[in-house]
Amino acid sequence: MEQPQLGCSGAEAILNQPPSSSISIAYHPLFGPHDDLILLELDEKLLPEVLQQRITLRGQPDEDAVLCTKSKTYAVKFVGTSNSVFLIPPSDQSEFCENSLDCIGKDHDQQVVASVIKVAPGNMELVEVAPRVDKLKLLLSVNPYRFGEDIEMEDLEETEKSYTGLYKWDDLVEQVQASDEELRSALKALSAVEIDGYWRIVDDKYMDTILSMLLHDSVLNDWSLDLLNEDEVVSMLESDGFPQKLARHCLHVYGTNVDENVDKRVWRLDEKRVCVHFAREILKEGKRKMDTFMVKWMQKIPEGMRASFDMLEGEVLTERLGVETWVRAFSVSSLPSSPAERFSILFRERPKWEWKDLQPYIRRFASQIHSKNTTDLGCRTCFQCKIVWTCFFDWYFWVSSIV
Repeated sequence: MEQPQLGCSGAEAILNQPPSSSISIAYHPLFGPHDDLILLELDEKLLPEVLQQRITLRGQPDEDAVLCTKSKTYAVKFVGTSNSVFLIPPSDQSEFCENSLDCIGKDHDQQVVASVIKVAPGNMELVEVAPRVDKLKLLLSVNPYRFGEDIEMEDLEETEKSYTGLYKWDDLVEQVQASDEELRSALKALSAVEIDGYWRIVDDKYMDTILSMLLHDSVLNDWSLDLLNEDEVVSMLESDGFPQKLARHCLHVYGTNVDENVDKRVWRLDEKRVCVHFAREILKEGKRKMDTFMVKWMQKIPEGMRASFDMLEGEVLTERLGVETWVRAFSVSSLPSSPAERFSILFRERPKWEWKDLQPYIRRFASQIHSKNTTDLGCRTCFQCKIVWTCFFDWYFWVSSIV
């Protein structure tokens, strides 16, 4: 009896197989390692993003790549498998076929055989991670905008020759491993401003000068700090010698928009942001006795605002030296976003912490802990408890082991 001929077929042959059936496989004529083909395992919610090409891979040659959607960042990790995973190309993929007759058996008497182009040793997995935005602050800190700097458009060509550390949006997208939304949020958190196409942070002393002048003008013109007309404020600051862009930026950094219409925009200076700003300026000179600090701080606070030491949570640390209490700057914004690196700095700062002091510096990690099964951390409790050191240290070492 004549044996049926073997007909090479593509992935369609597998897709059309009924449950519990079997199919023969054979080496494709172009079988090989094909290192350019990598399997990627996706959560179903990410599939539309990939199919509609709304994702990007970001990272420099010396960095591990991350995959970014519009709003989230994912670490890309290779996971090996002990099972054999066969890759079978579609029959209409001419780049894998020497000729169409090799890939499609047209005779119904032929036995269908799937042609394997590659055996995959594993696949890539995506793990959602925090955006890696620490690099952003380093990039923008190289060349902050300072008093007297002229970067008008007509001088921009000369500026590019004379200055380093200037980055446009596309430059930051290429350098920083974060989604577009996360990158914009990080720029806002740094109080960065786009000037002539370049994203800059403004020198602290310059921002202090602009804010102080705004407060001075509010007294001269009898402006309410709760109802500042943007056009009036910007016009007055321009007459004082400040660029219009930075005058508006000052309102964005220290104020909240309370009314926006075609004719005017009205702002309210944020009490906490203004008070924290002046506390930072005082403590730049070094630690101070609590009583001395509070007196000078209250002198700096604009009339009508009420400063409370609670506003400085996550901004300062206090310590007892003899009978005196001292206060010094220790801002959460200066700490790295990586859990392991942050914990390392915190424990170098203090071998022992009280919960009320530690909480502001690790609060952002609480949601990460709650998203994990607490039994994986070696206990049955979590950060919502006042202070459970077993859970805390288990979390610390767990983070250290995976970073």
